[in-house]
Amino acid sequence: MSNYVEDLFSLAGRTALVTGASSGIGRQMSQALASAGAEVVLVARREDRLAEVVHHISDGGGGAVALPGDLGQREDITRIAAEAAKFYGAPDILVNAAGINPRQPTAEVSWDTWDATLHLNLSVPFFLARALVPGMQAKGGGNIINIASLQSFRAFADGAPYGASKSGVVQLTRAMAEAWSNTGIVANAIVPGFFKTELTSSIFEDPDKVQHHAGMTAVGRNGELADLDGATVFLASRAAAYITGQVLPVDGGYTAK
Repeated sequence: MSNYVEDLFSLAGRTALVTGASSGIGRQMSQALASAGAEVVLVARREDRLAEVVHHISDGGGGAVALPGDLGQREDITRIAAEAAKFYGAPDILVNAAGINPRQPTAEVSWDTWDATLHLNLSVPFFLARALVPGMQAKGGGNIINIASLQSFRAFADGAPYGASKSGVVQLTRAMAEAWSNTGIVANAIVPGFFKTELTSSIFEDPDKVQHHAGMTAVGRNGELADLDGATVFLASRAAAYITGQVLPVDGGYTAK
């Protein structure tokens, strides 16, 4: 029985592509996937930071390679999708972790800010996934993990474009499931609570906000990035083969209160 369970959650022989892999949630998820046996293609703009992640994963005995690119540019999305298979074969796991949150008062949100936020947070996950789906189908299936947000379900100050984009991610995840799960590709989303990353640095610089958000959880603390490891491996593995179109909060019970 133990070997069966280990095999169920093992990612050995699988290839994962992770966007936003140079820092924060994307980096943590990349490391978790590699630890479970996947070979990982790391996508982000900052080549030096990607090199650090590759080095960290390699030191741990895992396989990883950097594929630098700017997902803000449509042509780079096409290039990344085309080049993704040249390292370890076609990815059968996709993690859409790249994102931005400009945190602007509603009255100050510009067209450019709106477009950039919805492009990276919502459009990129769709078009990148769609480009990789044929490769997944040729391998008999795949796992897509999107990153939603607490703002997918409730409003926070200065978050109109971010909240709109992350609310869209929830419905996009369902649409992906409807379109592709009959070919063996499951699509699900993780809803992180408050984790200390570059996107949340302004919050974690304010002790009152840190305490407030910790108090909003059921467990009484904000998240540590390692809290994401279990959900990441689960949703990327064969253990999730009959779970699709779903949203899994990893938030310490923030959404439960």
